[in-house]
Amino acid sequence: MQEKGSISIHTENIFPVIKKFLYSDNEIFLRELVSNAVDASQKVKRLSSLGQFQGELGDLTVDVKFDEQAKTITISDRGIGMTAEEIKKYINQIAFSGATEFMEKFKEANDANEIIGRFGLGFYSAFMVADKVEIESLSFQEGAEPAHWTCDGSTSYEISAGSRTERGTDVILHINEESTEFLSKSRLTEILNKYARFLPVPVRFGTRTESEPDGEDEEGKPKYKSVEVDNIINNTNPAWTKAPSELKDEDYLAFYRELYPYSMDEPLFWIHLNVDYPFNLTGILYFPKVKNEMDIQRNKIQLYSRQVFITDEVKDIVPEFLMLLQGVIDSPDIPLNVSRSFLQADSNVKKINSYITKKVADKLNEIFKADRKNFEDKWNDISLFIKYGMLSDEKFAEKANDFCLLKNTEGESYTLKEYYEKVKDIQVDKDGNIIYLYTNDASQQDSFISSVKAKGYDVLVLDGPLDTHFAAYVEQKGGEKIQAKRVDADVVDKLIQKDEQTALSLSEEESKKASDIFEKAISRADMKVEVDALHTDDLPVSVTIDEFMRRMKDMAKTGGGGMGFYGTIPDNYKVTVNGNHPLVKRIVESPDEEGAKLAKQAFDLALLSRGLLTGSDLTSFVKRSVEMI
Repeated sequence: MQEKGSISIHTENIFPVIKKFLYSDNEIFLRELVSNAVDASQKVKRLSSLGQFQGELGDLTVDVKFDEQAKTITISDRGIGMTAEEIKKYINQIAFSGATEFMEKFKEANDANEIIGRFGLGFYSAFMVADKVEIESLSFQEGAEPAHWTCDGSTSYEISAGSRTERGTDVILHINEESTEFLSKSRLTEILNKYARFLPVPVRFGTRTESEPDGEDEEGKPKYKSVEVDNIINNTNPAWTKAPSELKDEDYLAFYRELYPYSMDEPLFWIHLNVDYPFNLTGILYFPKVKNEMDIQRNKIQLYSRQVFITDEVKDIVPEFLMLLQGVIDSPDIPLNVSRSFLQADSNVKKINSYITKKVADKLNEIFKADRKNFEDKWNDISLFIKYGMLSDEKFAEKANDFCLLKNTEGESYTLKEYYEKVKDIQVDKDGNIIYLYTNDASQQDSFISSVKAKGYDVLVLDGPLDTHFAAYVEQKGGEKIQAKRVDADVVDKLIQKDEQTALSLSEEESKKASDIFEKAISRADMKVEVDALHTDDLPVSVTIDEFMRRMKDMAKTGGGGMGFYGTIPDNYKVTVNGNHPLVKRIVESPDEEGAKLAKQAFDLALLSRGLLTGSDLTSFVKRSVEMI
């Protein structure tokens, strides 16, 4: 039996198009062919379970082999196989309605996955790397004859009697000169580890060496010998395919280590996804320890379709803020040959995105309610992505308001509602605003913190990379009439202004003189001097920066869209001179030279407390201090 013919694709020659257009993604040929072999193996297993195949299933392992000398790669299975007629039906007749439609549509495709998926070219991806492709196949059907198909990359093919004696299919690729990189054990191992790691049918790639007991030596010590064993490269039953009730904590941790063998830390906790309506989705998402910095390592979540790896670029499936998570998502509703444009437009993808958001929020709330102390202990590791989610996803924020925590300088934790109740009657100004005081650097702002605590006020710690934005969120969503102010934004009496006013002990003339002395001693355009009536226990000089302008600049630095203007404005500090402090009184009453020296010293102390005294100014301050002592 021998037959020649032309492949029905209604265009002169599609293969140069495939090779040229898909070249940058040519490694996916192996994913496509191994996936086809797995599908064929699963089909025969299914037919057997339905009683439609009576023979022995035997070993269904898919084999991948290569021959560097012959320049071939062979993918073999013991699946359902094909008859000559089925080869002509499934291989030769690519489902194109005409050359014009194909040529128009492929131009719009964005990547290899899209053109393969749109036009059913999975098998033909072989021609990205091969000059010639052969198929040897024997159908499972009783009395079937083996068939051999060959094609040299033109639209011509040959079908003849085959040589295969066992049920299943061999696909033999004769690798072209441009693709010899694939005739390498390390390169093929890399691709198989990427795409076939969790396929549901065993995949064998060569052999590996293991040690096994081999009796004892003359001294009675055990001996070992090296033996070659089959190298099965995949876990056919990964944790996400099992029911949560079948798994223990150690199983989830073992799977995490399988996914991320080089990770130094164990995950904090995890979520097992399992839904079958209105779409099918399984998976496990792990919450890693996230350092308090915006060093987001993306591409940590892997997307699968029926255990076949698709991509680790899951931006459109997973909400942006959850890109910090790690793990696996598997959905048969997402086609294997998926494209970015498909992900962005598909309604199932949008549903999956919403479902994952809800599931994560519910899990966090569950953990918070079940063991608040444990949740609080882990807050520093998970606060970054929770705040990120609240700032970027309104539905997540609605749920997160119940478990989002605020921590103060005493190490106490409060929900947004709890904190509002804590300070609403104490930290209220003369206009009825509830003032949330916070620090972003407790050690550097210690003097300011001490001043506000002396008044009986509480100070929050907001020192994360998103906390400038999060302070604005708390103002809007944390309760009525909230204003957040950093402790160094002003002197304490101005941070929370009350009706009562402290009297200034300096006369108007003395106050003017104090202002002049300090302005001359400071001599800086970015420092505005103001003499104010403060408590005698307050510092003689304080250097502060306006909350609004500083926050706008901070937001601009951390990606506040449209705020580039604020990033160009220099810092403008306010120097508050405490007109009621004994030192200021002494400066006013001292001779000019001594008063100027004392004013400079008091100002430098204020700068020093803020970490703003550096370089030659710091050197001069130290020298002056020694002289004064």
